[in-house]
Amino acid sequence: MAVNRDPVLKKCRNLGISPGVLGYSKETRRDPKRTARRAKSSEYALQLKEKQKAKFIYGVLEKQFRLTFERAERMKGQTGENLLVLLESRLDNVAFVMGFGETRRQARQIVGHGHVYVNGKRVDIPSYRVKPGDMIAVKQKSRSSEMFKALAENPKAFPGWITGSTAAFEGRIERLPIREDIDIPVNETLIVELYSK
Repeated sequence: MAVNRDPVLKKCRNLGISPGVLGYSKETRRDPKRTARRAKSSEYALQLKEKQKAKFIYGVLEKQFRLTFERAERMKGQTGENLLVLLESRLDNVAFVMGFGETRRQARQIVGHGHVYVNGKRVDIPSYRVKPGDMIAVKQKSRSSEMFKALAENPKAFPGWITGSTAAFEGRIERLPIREDIDIPVNETLIVELYSK
């Protein structure tokens, strides 16, 4: 299985996003004015950068991102918003926003190792798409581990489309997210423009 092993802070600096979006509290010490390029970016460069941002934030590689975009095109509504909704409703991302992992990469690993259950069944596929009514919970045996105890002591506020609590190690998907629920710094219109060429 292909894994993105890019250094997080370096990639965040290149893409112009805060490491906090990925769950990292570190910030780069380099002066952004010194490392900024002076050349004006082309329209294509801006579109490509937005796509790279979305791919990096959600930890998706090119082929899977392209398939997700094609699925978003077939759905009703705006393609850009559909794309973000599909990415946001991946199980690894849901585990992250529910506080089951400090970072999206950690949440992906937790899902991959079989610590997360959906409707009482073990699901170890990070790209699994949750649906309204799904119950997401941490495996009973895993809850006693030091890692999950530490996460329960610092619970996260759930977004409006999920109910439950980090301390209870479970939550329910009430509805799919809408664009207002998704607070990542990506302009999805530029991604649609890039793929429509």
